[in-house]
Amino acid sequence: MGQAVTGQRGGAEFFHFAERDEFDPALVVEVLRGQRLGVIFRDVIPADARKCVTAKFWDSPSRRHRPGEPSHYVGAYHWNKSVRTYLAEAEEVRADVEDILDVPDSPWKSFRDGLSGELAKGSATLRVAGMDGADACPALLRAWTGAGAFSLAPHDDLAQCRDPRQAEFEIQRAADHEICAVNMCVEHEEGGRLVLWDIRPDDESRARLGLELTGFGYPAELLEPFEEIRLDIHEGDVYVFNGAHVHAVDETHGNRTNISFLMGFVDKRTVVSWT
Repeated sequence: MGQAVTGQRGGAEFFHFAERDEFDPALVVEVLRGQRLGVIFRDVIPADARKCVTAKFWDSPSRRHRPGEPSHYVGAYHWNKSVRTYLAEAEEVRADVEDILDVPDSPWKSFRDGLSGELAKGSATLRVAGMDGADACPALLRAWTGAGAFSLAPHDDLAQCRDPRQAEFEIQRAADHEICAVNMCVEHEEGGRLVLWDIRPDDESRARLGLELTGFGYPAELLEPFEEIRLDIHEGDVYVFNGAHVHAVDETHGNRTNISFLMGFVDKRTVVSWT
């Protein structure tokens, strides 16, 4: 076994998921504020909305295959690129992403409307991140399937927000707060549990592993000492969790299609989202 991953653990009181059968944006705010690890809302996306989003996704002229992993996507990744490249890609695909999200009972709109209302109680707002008049992608739609231990390798979502190629992008201020991952499952066939480990790696660990700017590809054997959660995901579920903890998706059979984005506070009264 290689050198251990070091960092911060949440402990037993923090390291668990809340489960609800209806959407409660107050719990999402608690994730944003670092007061809880995560929450999953079971079967809250209407069946017709799931079917419509899924059909539009697979029919989209902007659907691409991501090199290096068994996934298809519509949208833009900010990961491992300059902010100007990301924003240009986001603009290029924006109309097609918005078209997919524009369905009756849109889960994307319902989630954001509900969260915006809850944040407003504390005089805070939610918006898409931006820079120099250009906006981030509103959501990333992706589907993947894969055999082996993981169909999406262990990673954290914090390291990528410190990439110096994005030094002017406001999401770097979110790294001073909590980075939260939002996923809305519209298609799910079998497998593909969300896996989280009770470790927020420190910069020293990332440097040893060469993951300073990507946070991607933690060796599974280095995560064995840490408590883990394996959370079953089903169609219709919406889940939000602290993306600074190392997480992955285990073996998936068939397609696992999500609407997703990252979000976080950038100051006391502003939450921004990006992909």
